[in-house]
Amino acid sequence: MTLILEQLLNGLLYGVMLFLMAAGLTLIFGIMGVINLAHGSLYMVGAFAGAWAASATGNFWLGLPAALVASTVVGIIVELGVMRRLYERDHLDQVLATFALILIFNELTVLLFGRQPIFLQLPDMLSQPIELLPGLLYPPFRLLIILVGLLVALGLYLLINRTRIGMLVRAGSTNRDMVRALGVDIRLLYTLIFGLGSMLAGLAGFMMAPVVSVQVGMGEQILLATFVVVVIGGVGSVKGAFVAGITLGVLDTGLRAFMPGLLRHLMAGPDADALGAGISSMGIYLLMAIVLLVQPKGLFPAKG
Repeated sequence: MTLILEQLLNGLLYGVMLFLMAAGLTLIFGIMGVINLAHGSLYMVGAFAGAWAASATGNFWLGLPAALVASTVVGIIVELGVMRRLYERDHLDQVLATFALILIFNELTVLLFGRQPIFLQLPDMLSQPIELLPGLLYPPFRLLIILVGLLVALGLYLLINRTRIGMLVRAGSTNRDMVRALGVDIRLLYTLIFGLGSMLAGLAGFMMAPVVSVQVGMGEQILLATFVVVVIGGVGSVKGAFVAGITLGVLDTGLRAFMPGLLRHLMAGPDADALGAGISSMGIYLLMAIVLLVQPKGLFPAKG
């Protein structure tokens, strides 16, 4: 039971990180209609900026504003300099342009920080495991990540459903032309949404920096799973991104933790490990296929 609870917490950790990535991506894709492959690079920017600031100052918490500011500013620059030229172009042009941005970001990161991974050290109060239940020890920083993800989800819900900006976001995700015809500065709205999505990606990058190594190309490693979350949840739906992110995080973690052990009851150890790893890697994509067979537009598609 202790192992199950620990893996459930690990799944929630992975799930809220996927949500932070997918929330920004689904807003950008749902409102602007732009396929942004470089979203993972903004995650990498947040991780590197936060790790550098924390190391340079010796204060872990100063890395947080550095990550948020860097990812937001870089995201706005990308939107103003590149994305605005792609809104009326077809998706192939968007894919090629944003893939080029991935290569540019990776090479710039190598020039600035080198190719060696950076390991961000946590303060002692956050690194020492605490006992949640008898026999269940868990790092407090991971609990903090889960809490931050849930608070961001609540904040986005209030922003989208209780504010004028949120009203414009919902309207823009269903009918961009009508919003523009009503006199709304759609370009400013696009910039704000892109900046918000970039900030969320940077937040995810900084929060995960002490958990995984900060290295060049880390954004591409998480980008594919993020797109799966967007597709399952429904394009343009923050609620869908939250539900799909948590579901996929728990599913992926559970399969990787328990599938090889279950298969060892049916076959030899090496074969069970190999097959279990393969099934675990395919789990989220199998779920996506099943969801799309039942709900082609995702679980919570934006109503248009």
